[in-house]
Amino acid sequence: MTEKILILDFGSQYTQLIARRVRELNTYCEIIPYNKLPELDDTVKGIILSGSPFSVRQEDALRLDLKTVIGKRPVLGVCYGAQLIADSLGGLVQRSEKREYGKAALTKIPSNGALLQGVPADSQVWMSHGDTITQLPPQFELLASTESVEVAAYKAKDGAFEHPVYCIQFHPEVTHSLDGMTILRNFVYNIAGCKGDWTPAHFIEEKIAELRKTIGNERVLMGLSGGVDSTVAAELLHKAIGDRLVCFFVDNGLLRKNEFAEVLESYKTMGLNVVGIDARQRFYDELAGATEPEKKRKIIGRVFIEVFEDEAKRISDLGLGIADSAAPIRNPQSAIRNQMAWPRHHLPRCNRVCISTRPQCHHQIAPQCGRLARHLKTENCGAIALAVQGRSA
Repeated sequence: MTEKILILDFGSQYTQLIARRVRELNTYCEIIPYNKLPELDDTVKGIILSGSPFSVRQEDALRLDLKTVIGKRPVLGVCYGAQLIADSLGGLVQRSEKREYGKAALTKIPSNGALLQGVPADSQVWMSHGDTITQLPPQFELLASTESVEVAAYKAKDGAFEHPVYCIQFHPEVTHSLDGMTILRNFVYNIAGCKGDWTPAHFIEEKIAELRKTIGNERVLMGLSGGVDSTVAAELLHKAIGDRLVCFFVDNGLLRKNEFAEVLESYKTMGLNVVGIDARQRFYDELAGATEPEKKRKIIGRVFIEVFEDEAKRISDLGLGIADSAAPIRNPQSAIRNQMAWPRHHLPRCNRVCISTRPQCHHQIAPQCGRLARHLKTENCGAIALAVQGRSA
């Protein structure tokens, strides 16, 4: 199994960037909502608590039972994550006299600290917070300060918990933190113990076995949107099962000018078996007189499903249906792109595969997987998630 870092998301604008930086270290990671922590199996090597637009001092602050993570795996708290740990374990977090936003220089950096190893004195970091930690919790010690922030970084004392806990009140993932990648590398490699052997190619090779095992000898019907996610998914799946993949690309009349023809033409060069469906008039008739956006979205979703069903009846021996990888789907009744629902009964005799590329393979890695798939042998493939075609006005 692939080792990974979990990122618990408290709503920070930088959460995706943290994930990107971890992946740039050739380490697999997943972004998980802060209140949806999964069971920590042996593949989880470390946990990062993200920043947040909230304040830990708010009554409705986003809270996590820290007993579920601290002591279970190495933990890195970033900004809000650091303040949450301080506030929850007996420290003090107060409102800053002025919002701390912008560049700052680290001082008081210990020579033997694992997290800040290789980070020089006066290293530039990026601050972005309105609260600040004014008192450390018991069992924690200071690591670094800045001119205006006494507690810029701190850690649990050796032996305080079964696994180390590090916290920083700045953002190492942004380029303004000049040694941010060194800090993340120290956590991922030296503290969490990851090997750094994960790559997009590794991801593709790993998922092909899962897809082939799930699909068996059956055929696949896939809905394409013409976008990057579904096109990459189709390319990868084609590498896995070849001509047993049939793709639908529906023109609902709401695409960009000439986009339907241009996309179909581009698919021809990829060797995909794509059926172009001109359903413009059917969508126009159904949308006639509708002005309320939510109503239009529901009409588009319903008509798309009806068109998909009608066309699917023309294909015999259909084993299962797969569609666009644009959204993480965990449940057959889940909502999907453009808030369209795809209940199971809409595709009779069609067992759907629902293998999400997200959060494992977010948008920044999809193009890489696509480029790799064009050069990999047939036995390599990626993951496909359930969603549907459809841009709406």
